[in-house]
Amino acid sequence: MSLKTDIEMVKDELTSEEKFFEKAVVTEKFVKKYKNLMIGSVVAIVLFVGGNIAYTVNKQNSIDSANMALAQLQKNPDNAATLARLESLSPALSSVWLYSQAIINKDMQTLEKLKNSKALLIADLSSYEVAQNSKDTQSLHSYANKQDAIYADLARVQEAVILMNEKKIAQAREILSMINIDSPLSQVAKALMHYGVK
Repeated sequence: MSLKTDIEMVKDELTSEEKFFEKAVVTEKFVKKYKNLMIGSVVAIVLFVGGNIAYTVNKQNSIDSANMALAQLQKNPDNAATLARLESLSPALSSVWLYSQAIINKDMQTLEKLKNSKALLIADLSSYEVAQNSKDTQSLHSYANKQDAIYADLARVQEAVILMNEKKIAQAREILSMINIDSPLSQVAKALMHYGVK
């Protein structure tokens, strides 16, 4: 009886070794078949992670350099070389700097140039400043009718005040009626219509 049990154990051992070798052969075939694809995938992942890290480091260095250039401009606003470096590092930050200096110095030429800035907020604010400082109803009207103009209602109020001073009451009333009831300037428009435009 023990001999029979021993034979059964040996058979089971051989069967499990066969299965192990069979799986090893299948795995070896799989590895040989897809070896290049697996190596390529690992290389691609390593390159992607490395590239992402390099991009992040480069971007942070660019931000730090732009901030240093801005700090130097704050100390010496007339440094053209630093302004050019800031422009190359961060055109949007350069536009913000130029806008702030133009507002401080009331530099209409710079504001006129900034109307075409790629920084949309700076372009809009510059357009408003130019229109407002021109004291021209046509400029204010053009600005107020631009889509997504930030100070559209303020430009309308200013245009209406200029028209009131020119005794063009009907036009002023029409401009003030364009101000939306939800606008923070709706109360100002109502007051002007009640007291100033009769």
